[in-house]
Amino acid sequence: MAREPIDSLFSEIRACRICVEAPGRRGPLPHEPRPVIRGKRSAKLCIAGQAPGTRVHASGIPFNDPSGDRLRDWMGVDSDTFYDEARIAIVPMGFCFPGLDAKGGDLPPRPECAKAWREQVFTALDRHELTLLVGGYAQKWHLGARAKGTLTETVKAWEDYMPAFLPLPHPSWRNTGWLKRNPWFEREVLPVLRREVARLVK
Repeated sequence: MAREPIDSLFSEIRACRICVEAPGRRGPLPHEPRPVIRGKRSAKLCIAGQAPGTRVHASGIPFNDPSGDRLRDWMGVDSDTFYDEARIAIVPMGFCFPGLDAKGGDLPPRPECAKAWREQVFTALDRHELTLLVGGYAQKWHLGARAKGTLTETVKAWEDYMPAFLPLPHPSWRNTGWLKRNPWFEREVLPVLRREVARLVK
């Protein structure tokens, strides 16, 4: 099978060291880069997340953690389907683990990734129909001025962004309180999410 241009692009990204060799204002990444990205040109669904955490940095497998378990449950798919690159692309805002803040939480995604690669990636993924915008960073980048003032407002206005985008909260277990305070998400948004995922990955 002939190698597609997207394969070459993703190989370049996986070898990227821009956050070490030509970093922005935040200074160099404090550890070796390990860019994480998945997908084939045939993928009709794309998951735009934030950035790898410590477990994903170690494994190289995106959403290989409790957040991924919750996201797969939201989507109504098993691991084999979720990791089928021909059907689902996974493109975080920052490809590498950004490090931890003083309180032990993940730092924001590195901005170098989006500036250097994001437009090329979505030009190459020219068959995808729906992008799941997981978390505020992905929502702000993809929606721009169309994003609302808060993540909750953006997710609540999900119908405004369909059929191209579906904004979601991050599936982190730290957001369990958010889910309890916003029961409309599971009632209104999850059925649409599961329906669209089933349609696109069949």
